[in-house]
Amino acid sequence: MERFEVHILGCGSALPTTKHNPSSQVLAIRDKLYMVDCGEGTQLQLRKSHLHFARLNHIFISHLHGDHCFGLIGLISTFSLLGRVADLHLYAPKGIETLLQPQLDFFCRGNSFKVVFHEINAKENAVVFEDRSIEVWSLPLRHRIPCCGYLFREKPLRPHIRRDMIDFYKIPNFQINNIKDGADWTTPDGTIVPNSRLVRPADPSRAYAYCSDTAYLPDLAARLGEVNLLFHEATFADADRARAKETFHSTAAQAATVARDCGARRLLIGHFSARYENEDVLLE
Repeated sequence: MERFEVHILGCGSALPTTKHNPSSQVLAIRDKLYMVDCGEGTQLQLRKSHLHFARLNHIFISHLHGDHCFGLIGLISTFSLLGRVADLHLYAPKGIETLLQPQLDFFCRGNSFKVVFHEINAKENAVVFEDRSIEVWSLPLRHRIPCCGYLFREKPLRPHIRRDMIDFYKIPNFQINNIKDGADWTTPDGTIVPNSRLVRPADPSRAYAYCSDTAYLPDLAARLGEVNLLFHEATFADADRARAKETFHSTAAQAATVARDCGARRLLIGHFSARYENEDVLLE
């Protein structure tokens, strides 16, 4: 299968620690990179990950708290120093352009590429990006300011060619894409070979959901559907549930409840509070 990978660049919350960088992730889907949130230190972590800067054209910001976006101006400045020319697309709730444009005007004058802002309605569950490979949906969350998660869902994949049948019927290679798209094959004597004999079923499409800072939302699972991997913030242990409610965050147990209710195959937690010296209490 084509790659569909999640790289964690930071999993801490607002207070800095020596163990965790602030929130940032990169999805590597086929030959493209998609960043979700961009806290301080993101570009250094991106270097350490050996991911290629040039393949990153889309950055999705969940909300405008500093631990999720303070790394943007540094990353953009580095892109300019590297001679980037491709547009960089930023997706975020209302306010991102007002926040970032003065910094771009001051620090990145003469930028070699264009930063394109896409304002997202954080209260709407809608497609905010689409290309040939994936759709990205916004997921309304509940935090102290407008905040949304993102659902990355792979588009249906094409079936696998049965090489033995291609060779048996002496089908030329330039016809393979047509067969993957559902075409039958007609032999020189006029016999029609149905497409189902020439292909094997496609691999199932994959989905990844990123649920950033949010109070526990029981109805979130219904919006997610079944996903291969769910990231859900787990700032607090269940013993600190009152603090989680007060700050519009979730506990690890609440994250697990969402994962169970949506049928996620795996759960990934993060946005750990600096109060925990050992995150095993969250894992448990």
